[in-house]
Amino acid sequence: MTTPAPAASSAAAVPPVLAIAYHSGFGHTAVLAEAVREGAADHGADAHLVKVDEITQEQWALLDAADAIVFGSPTYMGTASGAFHVFAEATSKRWATQAWQDKLAAGFTNSGAKSGDKLNTLQFFSVLAAQHGMHWINLGLMSGWHSTTASENDLNRLGIYLGAGAQTDTDRGPDGVHKADIATAEHLGRRVAAQAAVYAAGRHVM
Repeated sequence: MTTPAPAASSAAAVPPVLAIAYHSGFGHTAVLAEAVREGAADHGADAHLVKVDEITQEQWALLDAADAIVFGSPTYMGTASGAFHVFAEATSKRWATQAWQDKLAAGFTNSGAKSGDKLNTLQFFSVLAAQHGMHWINLGLMSGWHSTTASENDLNRLGIYLGAGAQTDTDRGPDGVHKADIATAEHLGRRVAAQAAVYAAGRHVM
């Protein structure tokens, strides 16, 4: 007689909570934030957008409860925006108690130039995550648009590995965000959601 497999616990079926904490100066980064949210939701996560320059106490509580936090900001003068830096400094209250320790983290950014020193912004995010004891999730994509047979429509067309990077012409509005960059941000959302689900399942088993 075959012993039936035990029923899955309802706790294990609870979707991971993912928060996208971002600032957008002119709307371009907001497009990417929504793409990350959509990608995460497509992978089953309970995903939320948090504008860090308008953050409420309820949203701080959401960040505290989230399984993963994805940081996003435009790259201004080689780093994250001033508004995001204000938010980052405000997280020091969480740092003091290591309240975000062992959460997952990831990041995305946009600038007008192809490089624009976006890597420095993503490194700033990763160091912020490390200060909190979080685990950084990289983009997990090979670089695109790097051969004669490649295309600017490739995922990760800018060849950034640490997180999702986008380039938008400075004289174009949010509708000018490159479709490949939006798709890359969606990929990041799916990847973080997938890893958050693995972590959540592991914690349940332990």
